[in-house]
Amino acid sequence: MVTIETQISAYISRSTKELVELYTEAHGVKKGHLIEEALLHHLQALRELPADIIIPPRLIVDEETAKSIQERVKNVIERLTAWLPLTNATSLGPDPKSRPSR
Repeated sequence: MVTIETQISAYISRSTKELVELYTEAHGVKKGHLIEEALLHHLQALRELPADIIIPPRLIVDEETAKSIQERVKNVIERLTAWLPLTNATSLGPDPKSRPSR
């Protein structure tokens, strides 16, 4: 079977590029493979899931809403930081080194 490949070009943010590079280096996959798999996965989700449950990777909010979100996150962090000494935990999140490799 002959596979015909087509090259596409797109501008992406510097932070997205860094994430792609970190992932490909850590998992030993080619960037083209990662991008194609991600596109296929996303397009399949858009086809199969109801539109109202798809959460966009970026949300655009006005300044008032942004401040409200920031305050809510700050309050959660303060509560978790106060609660942390009461547990045997050493941080607010899982140790990235303890994640199983794929």
